[in-house]
Amino acid sequence: MKRDKNQERVALPLFGIPRILPFARPYKRNFLGLVVAQLLCSVSDVVRPVLQKYALDHFVQQGTLQGMGLFAAVYAALIVVTAVISYYGVRGCLATEVQMDRDMRNKAFAHLQKLSFDYYNQNSVGYIHARVMSDTSRIGELFTWQLFDGTYFALFVIGAAVVMLGINVKLTGLVFLVVPVIVVLFSFFQGRLFTLHHEIRESNSRITGNFNEGITGAKTIKSLAVEEKTGEEFRRETAGMKRTVLRSARTYGAFSMITNLASSCALALVLWQGGILAAEQVGTFALFMSYAQDLMEPVRWLVEVLALLVQAQVNIGRFTDLLALRPTVQDTAEVEEKYGDCFAPKRENWEPIRGDIQFDHVDFKYPDGDEYVLEDFNLSIPFGTNVAIVGETGAGKSTLASLICRFYEPTRGRVLIDGRDARERSQLWLHSALGYVLQAPHLFSGTIRENLVYGRPDATEEEIQRAIHLVSLESTLQKLEKGLDTDVGEGGDLLSTGEKQLISFARAILADPKIVVLDEATASVDTLTEQRIQAAIDTVIRGRTSIVIAHRLSTVKDADVILVVRHGKIVEQGRHEELLARRGYYYQLWTRQYEDAAISRVWQAAK
Repeated sequence: MKRDKNQERVALPLFGIPRILPFARPYKRNFLGLVVAQLLCSVSDVVRPVLQKYALDHFVQQGTLQGMGLFAAVYAALIVVTAVISYYGVRGCLATEVQMDRDMRNKAFAHLQKLSFDYYNQNSVGYIHARVMSDTSRIGELFTWQLFDGTYFALFVIGAAVVMLGINVKLTGLVFLVVPVIVVLFSFFQGRLFTLHHEIRESNSRITGNFNEGITGAKTIKSLAVEEKTGEEFRRETAGMKRTVLRSARTYGAFSMITNLASSCALALVLWQGGILAAEQVGTFALFMSYAQDLMEPVRWLVEVLALLVQAQVNIGRFTDLLALRPTVQDTAEVEEKYGDCFAPKRENWEPIRGDIQFDHVDFKYPDGDEYVLEDFNLSIPFGTNVAIVGETGAGKSTLASLICRFYEPTRGRVLIDGRDARERSQLWLHSALGYVLQAPHLFSGTIRENLVYGRPDATEEEIQRAIHLVSLESTLQKLEKGLDTDVGEGGDLLSTGEKQLISFARAILADPKIVVLDEATASVDTLTEQRIQAAIDTVIRGRTSIVIAHRLSTVKDADVILVVRHGKIVEQGRHEELLARRGYYYQLWTRQYEDAAISRVWQAAK
């Protein structure tokens, strides 16, 4: 599984919390309400031992019931009010957490739409999924529930300290003796806990990625009979995570044990010194014991939240690093100001696209590559030209198409669209004029109709039927009981590869693109389906600029220009007849494929 370059991190200052504040600011009223609710709850819990002290000193030691009714009413009212406030506080906390999670995930998803193709080439689905879903969930929990509890405990400790200091300074000092111990312990354990949790999160990302591959690649796994191998790899990853989690648990357990021991020692000291007061000041002794026991809960919470803060550094770091990534292909501020972006396009400023393409002294190497794929490359593709790019598998045929579509940008030089540098206009302006059909087409969950109109939701029924007719999709639809309303399944898995390819092709046509890119669009279909698509291609490319990436040379012999790619570089270009006459590399490819086809026909005839 591939991992992003920002994976190795150091601890963030203030646990990285300032980096998440922009997502919390819209809900500052909610947080203020939570603080007020916890203030009232803490006041209630601070007052309760004081009332108990009064009951012991007044009713028990003095042996009187005078004022008992009023006291009982106040005590009961205090409990009821505290319960009501707690209810609304919990409800508000949950609502705020859900809203923050939603905002962070929306922001992350929108940002992912803007990232360039190289990011998806370097990171697996599981790795990205962990950042958008798991990390945001932990961050939302930290900012709501832990703030909710932390506010209460902080206010309670302050209130209890004020009351205790007013009664007995020495006993108060004994109660709070545990605080410096916790500070020292946390300083010792913090680095180790951070490292271990970082390893846990990375292991979880790998497991998620492997799980995703195991599901999406189920057919391949079964056809190769590698279930045991795949299962062993998954078990190895989960076993590694188990070991790391156990190490983390042992470390946290040691931290928690020592802290609780220190807290218990402080409580023992209060019992020892407070016992002297018990005979004469029962109420005071009871108050200190009540506070000392209640203060153990903030101590336990503090131990837990410090560990959570250490963990949250990883979650916050990974999530904010994702948002900080800049696309390698990005419009300038001036271009976005005029043309808008992919979420807020200013279509009224878009110039009509004709479809003239020109490579002007283009040098190009991939962002993570060292060797130039193109060097000082020049090519003019007038509107309506059919350009074919051919070569062996892995030769780099898709590079030119990616530059034309602006999936990548030239390292040096320019790619001109209608005479202007493509970077002077928005990516969406160009992409809206593209019809791109891949070798492995992707269909979205839903019906065939929904997939056809995915890029053109306002298409009329007449336009839909015309696109269906152009790719000869009618015969396929007639075999399906629900026709256009047939569900395609996740990724189109309920349809054959040929059916998906035809639908993908019809979807591209329906958008009425000025520039058509066919990336080995017939490589994964049978001969009959290929003939149907090839007939559609001949019709569709008329009046459009077309870029056809092909492995089968017979499908592009009528192209206006053929670019021959070898080892990532263009070695020949010209028309089919010209290239054959040169008897160069294209001639070798053509001869080899012709011989292979002849042998195949003889073999089929012999069978």
